[in-house]
Amino acid sequence: MRSILFCAALFACTMSLANAQTAGRPASGKLSVSVSGMRSDSGVVRCGLYASADGFRQPGREQSGVTAKPNGGQATCVFSGLAAGTYAIAVFHAEQNETQIEYGMFGKPKQGFGFSRNPATTFGPPSFEAASFSYSGGNETVRVTLHY
Repeated sequence: MRSILFCAALFACTMSLANAQTAGRPASGKLSVSVSGMRSDSGVVRCGLYASADGFRQPGREQSGVTAKPNGGQATCVFSGLAAGTYAIAVFHAEQNETQIEYGMFGKPKQGFGFSRNPATTFGPPSFEAASFSYSGGNETVRVTLHY
């Protein structure tokens, strides 16, 4: 009986140690952002990945940025080597190859825009919490629909 308990305890400790050693390592998978709803194939789609509410939607504050070329009203941005965690994605369609989103009257974006989880934007841009999702570190796809 003692040997069975000892083996069970040893197995539990080994599994805990293995989990502790892999925690915090970058994932080997990829996060794909499937963007739809573009009104044209001109320009590029810019996807920004944010890991916290601090700086969310602010130019230059993203953890990583990816550009993709639209084709048939769709585009795919791919982020590789991300650690598992909570992220939010902001996307805009730079039809004239703009590097930052531009705003018109009343603060409405001039370009097509969207966010992960496709939150409502009727009364302004979403919070990080409204757009955030949990990424497990494997191969996952997030879908974003643009609004003009």
